[in-house]
Amino acid sequence: MPIRHLHLLLLSAVLTLVPSVAAWADEDSGALSFVTQIHQPPPAAAPAQNDDQMAPLLHEVAQDDLWQRIRNGFSLAELDSPLIAKHEQWYANRPDYVSRMTERAGRYLYFILEEVEKRGMPTEVALLPMIESAYNPSAYSIANASGIWQFIPSTGKDYGMKQNWWYDGRRDILSATRGALDYLQRLHDMFGDWQLALAAYNWGEGAVQRAQERNRARGLPTDYASLTMPEETRNYIPKLVAVKNIIASPWNFGLTLSSVPNQPYFTAVTTTEHMDVKVAAKLANISMEEFLALNPAHNRPVMLQHNTNTILLPVDKVDDFYRNLEHNDQPLVSWQGYQTRKGERLDKLAPRFGLTVEKLISINGLSARAKTSSGQTLLVPMRGGDADYEFEAFNMHLAPNALAMVAKTSPRTGKDNKGKTKERGKLAALGNKRERPGKHGTKVASRREAPARSTKLASLSRSAGKPSASRSGKQPARRLHVASNP
Repeated sequence: MPIRHLHLLLLSAVLTLVPSVAAWADEDSGALSFVTQIHQPPPAAAPAQNDDQMAPLLHEVAQDDLWQRIRNGFSLAELDSPLIAKHEQWYANRPDYVSRMTERAGRYLYFILEEVEKRGMPTEVALLPMIESAYNPSAYSIANASGIWQFIPSTGKDYGMKQNWWYDGRRDILSATRGALDYLQRLHDMFGDWQLALAAYNWGEGAVQRAQERNRARGLPTDYASLTMPEETRNYIPKLVAVKNIIASPWNFGLTLSSVPNQPYFTAVTTTEHMDVKVAAKLANISMEEFLALNPAHNRPVMLQHNTNTILLPVDKVDDFYRNLEHNDQPLVSWQGYQTRKGERLDKLAPRFGLTVEKLISINGLSARAKTSSGQTLLVPMRGGDADYEFEAFNMHLAPNALAMVAKTSPRTGKDNKGKTKERGKLAALGNKRERPGKHGTKVASRREAPARSTKLASLSRSAGKPSASRSGKQPARRLHVASNP
């Protein structure tokens, strides 16, 4: 492609921006005349072939930029609300926040946009995690909503997200994204309107239906703008529109977006054995921070294959992981289950495994005030294991078995909660099975081209689980309370 064409493109882009800059300057300082003299309109007789020559270059630039691909798919109905400008100003005043948010989003946006486009949804939906969680995979609200899509436990369960002491599928990038989009599609089918669907995602479909019923009873319209709703929900869509406007033209707000190439960031690798989180990160030659950003669903420092056999790795690290795994001669797991005696003092137990009391409590999600055990099984390092291993479980706000309560049998049946027994069984089994080095049944699963070497591929599942039943009109609201500066 001729360099002169690129120069023409850049010059054209600069001149195109001048009028908006000039208008802004005129409002504040009356400095429009100088800019107007510089920016003269193009000659009316400009050759048509110039546009034809520039079109392929413009198309190529757009195709290489994921932000432009998102802009091209904007299709939500226009919303007239003074709240939009309020949120635009909030983001414009926090450029560091926007920078961190868009940088985090870069890991996930390609996959999410692919899934959005498959469903024929407006691409604004791919920006929804920006207002739900600022694309922070460890975001957790006081309403128990978790992950970048902020699912509450019950809705996560309805859409196939496994939740237990070891693992929280609401934080899993693949299953949570597909579940969120399935849920949003169902809400759109229910209300026939994206504004109402988005309001229901935040507030709950039962709450939106009741608000509509109240308006019908009074002879009032039942569209989004006519409903009475909580302040949080009233601000929800204006906030999304504000983010959309910033993505559409960040320069108008004095902001810069982190570059996001229009290509996959991660690939899914399937494993058939338990593995330490730290070991997996080391095999892939990536930091723990990067590994946990892509695999935030694991609540403990060891990943059980029973919960998921898929881990996400940067596309350029899959070969490293595969090669290092083939040559690995060290155990994949360095943790074991230890059956405590009821009343056993934690300050006596922790040093036996090279741990501080604080680290023992952190790893096992115990109460910070815990002094003695209740006879439960605890996760501790094996002999020779890495006692200095730094890992902070994502569900520190929960008791060890609180996640298992999602699947608890109804008290009316008189049956015990089998979830605890099952999880303790996994923990005990982990202590009895020390992973042996050698052949590790690991396969690479990619939605793109296969690696150069001959290896068996496993395709990613396309389903996130079906809702177990239709929701009643009394569904609890999905209240979001994320820290203002994730």
